[in-house]
Amino acid sequence: MFTTDDLKTLFAAFAARMATERDHLCALDGAIGDGDHGIAMEQGMAAAAKAAAETEGTLQDICNAAAKGFLNAVGASSGPLYATGFLRAGKALGPVTSVPQAQVLSIIPAIRDGIAHRGKAVPGQKTMLDTWHPAAEAVIGGATAAEVLRTATEGAEATRAMTATLGRAERLGARAVGHPDPGAVSALMLIEEILARIVPPPAD
Repeated sequence: MFTTDDLKTLFAAFAARMATERDHLCALDGAIGDGDHGIAMEQGMAAAAKAAAETEGTLQDICNAAAKGFLNAVGASSGPLYATGFLRAGKALGPVTSVPQAQVLSIIPAIRDGIAHRGKAVPGQKTMLDTWHPAAEAVIGGATAAEVLRTATEGAEATRAMTATLGRAERLGARAVGHPDPGAVSALMLIEEILARIVPPPAD
């Protein structure tokens, strides 16, 4: 079973990963954006993890707290997107204190739906949705964890060849081609953390 303690650990893992990858994400963003994506994700996930750790209640309560924490730390850009995604994730997990491990995969489509709804984005616009969407569709289709990771990885890499039509990179037009979208790359990292913590490692 996946418990409230496991969910708190997952948010802590998000925060640790974003702290580790901050400079890399900022470098990616520097090529097509303002160069601050790594900082925003580090600050947002740190706040989300702190709020989650301090919350007692259900899985949904913890996700809701994390959403509020992220939004308070990152008011613009990715803030509202991930806040909405975490709210949807909480609804998917429900007002309970534990769920079967397999059900935790439902947070990937839930986060995708929240991001798409709040950002009014569609796949192919060179955004984080280009990672979340194929991963979500793979989960919905009953794919294995390895297949979910593969589709997410391919989605993030595919943004390299895209022309941005949404967000700050849009102003660059064709000049953004050749650079992966930093939001898509950070999304892949988060999906990696989800899969690493809810899927048992393969037997030797």
